[in-house]
Order: sequence, then structure tokens, then C-alpha cells
Amino acid sequence: MPYTLVFPGQGSQFVGMGKDLADAFTVAKEVFVEVNDALHEDLTQLMFSGDMEELTLTKNTQPALMAVSMAIIRVLQYDGKISLAKTFRYAAGHSLGEYTALCAAGAMSITTCAQLLRQRGLAMQEAVPFGKGGMVALIGADMETAQAIAKEAAEKDVCVAANDNAPGQIVLSGDMVAIDRAIEIAKQKGLKRAVKLNVSAPFHSPLMAPAAKVMKEALDKADLYDLNFPVIANVSAKPIWKQTEIRPSLVQQITGAVRWRESMMFAKQGGVDTLVEVGAGKVLTGLAKRIDPEFKTVTLNGPAEIEEFMKEIG
Repeated sequence: MPYTLVFPGQGSQFVGMGKDLADAFTVAKEVFVEVNDALHEDLTQLMFSGDMEELTLTKNTQPALMAVSMAIIRVLQYDGKISLAKTFRYAAGHSLGEYTALCAAGAMSITTCAQLLRQRGLAMQEAVPFGKGGMVALIGADMETAQAIAKEAAEKDVCVAANDNAPGQIVLSGDMVAIDRAIEIAKQKGLKRAVKLNVSAPFHSPLMAPAAKVMKEALDKADLYDLNFPVIANVSAKPIWKQTEIRPSLVQQITGAVRWRESMMFAKQGGVDTLVEVGAGKVLTGLAKRIDPEFKTVTLNGPAEIEEFMKEIG
């Protein structure tokens, strides 16, 4: 049975994440040490027992979530003797999770991935002054309705559809004044809810252009490799294989929309109806059921789940 590997983005973090993995698996602990060494700091102390507010800073959240996911991937590979390329037809990751997917598919080392995500987190935090930009989830809106609300709300400011997560869940991103207008317009149109997200910046919008420039320079210097199996890219909802495709895809992703619903439907149309969510939380598992109730899901974030999956595959 073919599977699609999926990796979470921001919002799945929690204090204590990864500690049970480090306690249970030596190879998982080694991944956390590698990430600490790459960043020249003890990120795992923050993950295991630190302050939630500090963990939620974009510069920390991004490499931390990757570390947990890659710790699980290494356990599958080394303890479970699982060939990822033979077991998984595709991989995909939500926003920062795309970096994790690429790392799992052999496009970059854990060290490179951690360093790129630290740079990405800092660049995204610094691209727009805190409080100037924001994001809102439109619950009950389809893409056409969301784009109409964004266009009306923008006026002379920026407001765009940033995440097509699932039917009835579209996220807008842009200038905070435009986001506030979008919330009012959504109420007028009778949408179920418009929920302002607790984020530090207007991710996946044109306001992130300064961060895209920083990441282009960082990616140009990074060691990247062809993939062992394809990753479905956020910006195109299509698979990429070659290292030459990675850089433009990740640069475009900074300002472009995350086409998650389309990405998952691409996998299903390719004959894969089982998603394996690897890492902290179960956000993508929840979205899968909203995208298509026929999706089967497996969540791997604790030792017991990992052991059971390794027995099943082995």
C-alpha cells in the first residue's frame, strides 16, 4: 500500500514536544543534538521544558518542528529499517513542513535544513514590523468567496488568499487594517466564522518579499541534492524531483499561497489514499478528513505509534 508522508507547519508546536522520542530512541536523541549543533544553541531545552512564548517565535518554531519530524523519520529508517523511497510515493509539508519533506526525501541534510529554517524564521519575522500584518481564517468560505473578500478588503493595502487548507477553510494574509476589514466583510456575507490567527507576520503574502530575497541568497549557497522520491510543492501542488526545482519553489513559497487542498487531492488522484502525518500535533490529519472523507490517516508523534507502524511496515 503506498503512502504519502506529510509534515506539519507552524501551530503544531507545544512545550515538551520530542522529549518522549529522545527518551525512547537513541537515533532520535542524535537528531536533536545535530540540530543543536547546527544552530549553536540548546534548542531542545526550549522544546522539552522551555517557555511557550519563546518556542512560538518563528525563528524557534520552524527548526523545532522540523527536528521532531526528522527524529521520527530517522527512527523509521534506522530502527525500523524502512526504505522511505519504497514505502512512500510522495511527501508534502505545510509551509515550513515542505523543508522537512525535502530533508526526508534526501534533498538536504538535517544541519542544512535547521540552518535554512532558522534563517527563514528570522527573515519572516523581520520582513514586516510586528503588528502591521496579520492573517485570518475564513471558516465556511470557498476559494472564490475568499478571493472576493480579499479583493474588497485590500483597498490600497495588501490582502490575499494565503492558504487553501481544506474545503471551508481558507486563510487570508496581509496588512492588519485590510485583515480587519476582511473580518467585517466576512460577517456581512454570512460566513460561519472569521478567526484572526495568532501569528507574528502576514505569511505567504507579497509583504514577505524581503524574506524571499533573503531566502534566495541562503538557498543559492546551500548544498541541495536530487530527491529520492517526489515532494509535492506548496506553490504548484505538483511533484518536484530535481535539486534545480527546489530553490525556485521554496523562494516562491515565501510570498505564494500554500495550495494544501490541491496537493492532497493530487496525491489521491495518484493512487494514494493514506496519509502519514509525522511530527508534532494532528493538524494535517484533521484537514485530510475535511478535504476528502475517504482519506485514511496515520499519525506518528509518540513512541507507541511509531513502534506499531514499524511492525506493520516491517
